[in-house]
Amino acid sequence: MSIYDYSVPSRNGEISMSEYKGKVLLIVNTATGCGFTPQYEDIEKIYEEFHDKGLEVIDVPCNQFAGQTPGTDEEIHEFCTLRYNTQFPQMKKSDVNGENALPLFTYLKSQKGFEGFGKGPKALAMSAMLKKFDKNYKTNPDIKWNFTKFAVDREGNVVARFEPTAKMSEVRSCIEQLIG
Repeated sequence: MSIYDYSVPSRNGEISMSEYKGKVLLIVNTATGCGFTPQYEDIEKIYEEFHDKGLEVIDVPCNQFAGQTPGTDEEIHEFCTLRYNTQFPQMKKSDVNGENALPLFTYLKSQKGFEGFGKGPKALAMSAMLKKFDKNYKTNPDIKWNFTKFAVDREGNVVARFEPTAKMSEVRSCIEQLIG
């Protein structure tokens, strides 16, 4: 199986990942009411800078983390476009973990597991919080929180996973290298 064998539910139907062959992808599970929600601004800047060179953003809103994505798909889209002027499409709100997880995210997690939150206050806070929910969080590949990002190269290889605590400058640098 490759990433191109999957699809994602969009607000208007289903999108086959094969439509993105030859593109660099940034796939992210998002939330509208999270401390990391301002990352939408950085993701939009990356999108604007690299879209014409072959970048696509796959934005999958997810309400699995502390209910931080309430509302309908249309309300989420309106929030993102009005608040952050996002131009990339938001997909249908979906699960990224558990029995109802999108198969795409199951695949992404199988390709790039959790490697830690890095260093700094946000990383420490995330680790402390997750220990309360999942004592084994360090050893499973599950998505830990909103704004986990996966970078995919033009050949469909999952090359990087960025936890929400990662610096957006690192995400941008990775995308820039993949764009070439």
